[in-house]
Amino acid sequence: MNRSTFLRWGLALATVLSPGLLPAAPPAEKIVILATTTSTQDSGLLDELVPLFEKQSGYQVKTIAVGSGQAIAMGKRGEADVLLVHSPDAEKALVADGAGINRRIVMHNDYILVGPVADPAGIAKHTAAESFQRIASGKSLFLSRGDNSGTHAQELKLWKAAGIPFEGQAWYQQTGQGMGQTLAIAAEKKAYTLSDRGTYLALRKKLGLAILHEGDPTLRNVYHVIEVNAARFPKVNSAGARAFADFLVSKAVQARIKEFGIATFGSPLFFPDAGFQE
Repeated sequence: MNRSTFLRWGLALATVLSPGLLPAAPPAEKIVILATTTSTQDSGLLDELVPLFEKQSGYQVKTIAVGSGQAIAMGKRGEADVLLVHSPDAEKALVADGAGINRRIVMHNDYILVGPVADPAGIAKHTAAESFQRIASGKSLFLSRGDNSGTHAQELKLWKAAGIPFEGQAWYQQTGQGMGQTLAIAAEKKAYTLSDRGTYLALRKKLGLAILHEGDPTLRNVYHVIEVNAARFPKVNSAGARAFADFLVSKAVQARIKEFGIATFGSPLFFPDAGFQE
């Protein structure tokens, strides 16, 4: 669905339904289309930040949570105003292409390898590369998101670093789903998977999966905000995109990110990075 269709559909729906059932649709210039990763949605972070932004700014955010690859593709087509993603190579390519501007670091967490508590592949206490090698040699079931997301891209890098041929193997399966759904399937099938820490912590009580590998330098997971270039795509809400990006890197919101998750999970789900020089 392109940007114009998205906005026309929303305005048409508000017109068709009774005014008593729906509030008046906001003008198009007050709508900000955010394309983002499923991890920011599944972790609950957006549920806290978006209403705060809407209250403070008067904008209404339409969130589209997909893999980072799909979110970046939306930006490249001018189908979103602003992106919150975690796929550095693809992000840099978007900016180099001119479709994205003002890429700024927001926060990070890390990737973790999770799997059955029994750990049939025996990956605990091994490096990331060794863990992937043990999963492959033991033919233990591994679930990939397979959705061109930032997590999927990182997983492919890890397989390459481990020197493991995995494509077409019976023990390697793709879900084509977001992080939360992939974790649920991994729990059901007693499989291993790569997850961002935030989504896992948000869902762990429902999963029965254990963190079996963490803390490897190769598993750092960094999120950036990127505005879609209105000079290329005139329908982009550049003012709204800038307002949302500025909001994310503001001191007040960075403080909220630092605290997010502590009360519920005992540890933060993300760590603020605004202003950090990469």
